[in-house]
Amino acid sequence: MICLGIETTAHTFGIGIIDEKGRVVVNEKSVYVPKKGKGILPREAASHHIENSTEVLKNALKKTNRKNIDLIAVAAGPGLPPCLHVGLKLARFLALKLKKPLVCVNHCIAHIEIGKLKTKCKDPIVVYLSGGNTQIIGYADGRYRIFGETEDVPIGNALDTLARSLDLKIPGGPEIERCTKGGNYIELPYVVKGMDLSFTGLVTDVLKKYKSGSNVEDVCYSFQETSFAMLTEVTERALAHIDKNEVLLVGGVAVNKRLQEMMSSMCGERSAKLYVVPNEYAGDNGINIAWAGILDYSHNKRNDISDSKIRQKWRTDEVSINWLD
Repeated sequence: MICLGIETTAHTFGIGIIDEKGRVVVNEKSVYVPKKGKGILPREAASHHIENSTEVLKNALKKTNRKNIDLIAVAAGPGLPPCLHVGLKLARFLALKLKKPLVCVNHCIAHIEIGKLKTKCKDPIVVYLSGGNTQIIGYADGRYRIFGETEDVPIGNALDTLARSLDLKIPGGPEIERCTKGGNYIELPYVVKGMDLSFTGLVTDVLKKYKSGSNVEDVCYSFQETSFAMLTEVTERALAHIDKNEVLLVGGVAVNKRLQEMMSSMCGERSAKLYVVPNEYAGDNGINIAWAGILDYSHNKRNDISDSKIRQKWRTDEVSINWLD
């Protein structure tokens, strides 16, 4: 089975093609970059996807025979509604034109499953960190259960907000990581509430320090150390709670080397193993969606063309994961 996946949940328009053995055929994408000092504007991002969809799709289909495609998958949520609609309309068109089944998949599940495929881990605590999501996840009784999550903005969003305020490039994560070199620690709020986290107060406080005279290196270093320590603490508690021995980092923020160091140190102390999704599949892309589509369709055999719809707030723990049982 070969699946074509479509990703349009936020800033990325992606087309990915993968087979049932996990062999990647095509991974094409175009990324919307907001104007300097601005965050993602949903309608602008959707316009970007529409304008670039033909070229990205054409480039993808040049690298394979469209007659070999057996399945169409699309990210139906969570995400920005204008962007999600672009992907769903294209998915419906392709499914009807090629006379193939259509599967609507959960964007978060796609990040988890591509991470497991590419790292070969079996039953991890998943640390899913991106611009739109911050969740500590573990599989139990047919679903991925959320053991901890952000109470306000996700860590990726917080990093972008800080970067814009410091006049750094977007995405903010890599820029802040670069600016931590030579930085010294400034005391900041450490907000862990049980298994949940909060980042808005941390951003506000560190910007106050910056406006009061702290340099960029100290601000970036302190924010990164504090926020990643919070995430590591909650992850360790989840490991202990359900007695797992693997941790998997997925999502765009997973590429951060300091985060990986802190998680690796924690895992070493608990005799657990750390896995990190390859950089190519950490951010949003069509391969993630295509692989989730294969898993879902292989076990459910459902065709969502007639009742396909977007689900803006589709949570990770609302999806039945029968392919693991």
